[in-house]
Amino acid sequence: MATTRLITSRSNPTVKALRALSADAREQRRQGRTLLDGPHLVAVYLERVGRPERLVASESGLADPEVCQLLAAVPAADILEVSDGLFREISGIATPVGLLAVIAIPGSPPTLAPGACVLLDAIQDAGNVGTIMRTTAAAGIGQIALGPGCAGAWTPRVLRAAQGAHFNLNILEQADLLAIVRARGQASVAAVAREGTSLYQLDLTGDIAWIFGNEGLGVSPALAALAARRATIPMAAGSESLNVAAAAAVCLFEERRQQLIKRGNR
Repeated sequence: MATTRLITSRSNPTVKALRALSADAREQRRQGRTLLDGPHLVAVYLERVGRPERLVASESGLADPEVCQLLAAVPAADILEVSDGLFREISGIATPVGLLAVIAIPGSPPTLAPGACVLLDAIQDAGNVGTIMRTTAAAGIGQIALGPGCAGAWTPRVLRAAQGAHFNLNILEQADLLAIVRARGQASVAAVAREGTSLYQLDLTGDIAWIFGNEGLGVSPALAALAARRATIPMAAGSESLNVAAAAAVCLFEERRQQLIKRGNR
């Protein structure tokens, strides 16, 4: 890798811009850019999308063979080296690996395509949103819609939690979930904590539009009333509810289990 100039000043304009991009969702929307944190996400992006706009490496990161291999994939002019202290400020992680990528946020599709999908209703925790995105992709579902009130799909925390799933999904943000559910008709299933049909009694072999709701309030009453079916996961006595990301994993992989059996793949 060609030698890069080390930046150590917090007042450096590029460093200041990177800190703002890392910490402020409004700045991410304004610029149309976000940050990928860590070699795994950078490698996934290089493989599935292409070259990022810029790579940012820490001093200690340059001693990591995996980081150096990824840096070798882009021109030296697109690489910025910063001190370890500055890198931690930009990354926001106490012990970062030492590699960031600046990427353009892909445009959202105008609407979801026909077929299976996942709808998120005001899920606010970035870890939950990212984990559900990761589970959605792993369950073979290719599209997800985030309604108002959800954590931003392209924020660094959501990207870290999703571990590259973004690049296997069509992602629609600020979606009109009520309109999507109306369009799906009998395909929609709302996951509810109680008073739904047992998940294991439902036929989930078609193209399901799953609805998962807010961490504290669950699926909104309007969406729950509009859904064709409501599913509840049977739990042990004394248990009130599951974390929404855990509930989504149970539901999506029960659907996948049923569909694999239907196709003869046990």
